[in-house]
Amino acid sequence: MKFSSDVAAAEALKESYEKLRAEIGKVIVGQDDTVRLLLTAIFCQGHCLLVGVPGLAKTLLIQTIAGALDLSFNRIQFTPDLMPSDILGSETLDNERNFRFIRGPVFANIILADEINRTPPKTQSALLEAMQEYAVTVAGQKHSLSRPFFVLATQNPIEQEGTYPLPEAQLDRFMFMVYLDYPSYQEELNIVKSTTTDNKPVINTVISAAEIEAFQHLVRRVPVTDNVVEYAVKLVQKTRPMGELATADTKNYLEWGAGPRASQNLILAAKCNALINGKYSPDIEDVKAVALPILRHRIVRNFKAEAEGISVNEIIKRLV
Repeated sequence: MKFSSDVAAAEALKESYEKLRAEIGKVIVGQDDTVRLLLTAIFCQGHCLLVGVPGLAKTLLIQTIAGALDLSFNRIQFTPDLMPSDILGSETLDNERNFRFIRGPVFANIILADEINRTPPKTQSALLEAMQEYAVTVAGQKHSLSRPFFVLATQNPIEQEGTYPLPEAQLDRFMFMVYLDYPSYQEELNIVKSTTTDNKPVINTVISAAEIEAFQHLVRRVPVTDNVVEYAVKLVQKTRPMGELATADTKNYLEWGAGPRASQNLILAAKCNALINGKYSPDIEDVKAVALPILRHRIVRNFKAEAEGISVNEIIKRLV
């Protein structure tokens, strides 16, 4: 996909973003912040973890986004008996007694990992290489995944029975952890009115794979001033209890802080946030706009914070 200039590409990205919002809005009522963060993750070549109680349209939202993008889409329902080969694929004997690799559902552009915390760590780890290196290794052979590639996972926060918490290494591979809240009264009214009829909205494809890849490269080319980078790095440094920039809240309430991947994601997401808002370079406000979903799953509270009821979100808001 060729654009006459980066300015033209930036305007095209904003226009495509607005078109996507309009298509998604045909099906999804409200959830504006969630949609913004999901689309930001896609333009930044990141992965997203959606956390919310049942019935908040997490799966429907991801399926709707997939429908508006000209990309292949696979849904994997994670269950306690799911095996790694059910995700990656496996080698089988063909008619001529030769081993042949049968690709699993991970070989698609968009992967919906539904209820990802319902499967044991062995199976969860099958996604680690795919999410970081865009490849999977089966029987010693490395198989590349097609680009663009996104893992959009859902997780239920309240059902503890039969769930396996995601390990920190896998959580860190998600650019955002997004919490979905209950809809407002008016939003729920609109949801009930639109979903209890026989009318089904048609979702139009508005962005091709080539455009998405062009936008991903554009986001990385966006210039950013030193003071914005310094703010992002200092913010992440503040989350580390043993670090030289640790605040009183960090030392009192945190066990572990965020790693360098958080700093990288803050800048990438801030660049994209600037573009979708019609700016050509991010400022500190853009970093603040994406800080909460980037940091909340990368810091670990200590016992004192839990005992005093100090939430991760509250700690991050104080640091920002």
